[in-house]
Amino acid sequence: MSDTTEINAQSRVDVGKGASRRLRRTGLVPGIVYGAHRDPQMITLFHHKLVQYLEHESIFSTILTLNVDGKKQQVLLKDIQRHPAKPFIQHIDFQRVSAREKIRTNIPIHLVGEEIAVGVKMGGSVFHHIADVEVSCLPKDLPEYLDVDISKLEIGGAIRLSEIVVPKGVELPILAQGEDFDSPVVTISAQLMQDETEAEEGEEGLAAPGEVGGEDED
Repeated sequence: MSDTTEINAQSRVDVGKGASRRLRRTGLVPGIVYGAHRDPQMITLFHHKLVQYLEHESIFSTILTLNVDGKKQQVLLKDIQRHPAKPFIQHIDFQRVSAREKIRTNIPIHLVGEEIAVGVKMGGSVFHHIADVEVSCLPKDLPEYLDVDISKLEIGGAIRLSEIVVPKGVELPILAQGEDFDSPVVTISAQLMQDETEAEEGEEGLAAPGEVGGEDED
């Protein structure tokens, strides 16, 4: 999904729980767009169209064009409220963005080279500890995701947040909080190998039926 993705919406006047329920019964999703030093605006979107957009992971980390009654604005998708038991979207929030102001949003972390990683070839297991991370940047610099190359990672090795290569103009705000927040993004461990070996040894050590206590009695 590119930054030219356009989402159509309509403005709404009726607000409140009752109005929202009526909208949902007609296949619409209530929402709101706010930010950029402007008043919030209540909107509605077609549920079936919204579901199609949400099939793309990048919709959560891409600058979108929101077209409300023919007026376009640049936004980020900030929040989605889903029904707790049914596959329905109940509400959606968009945040306006300004080309001159930095934004903060979470983007996914993709692992690269997992199948050819040194540690994996040695029998280790990959543990992906952090699936996404908050970034700070101008809208024009926002990446859809961050690649983390683990092809050279050995058993017992780890790649931390501070080791991620980020594009120019992009920062990871959490790192400003100190070394304690420089968490491992991915590790390769031999633990599963050890567990499997111990399990196999335990199975081999079990006596077969009839072998305990000498010969079977008649």
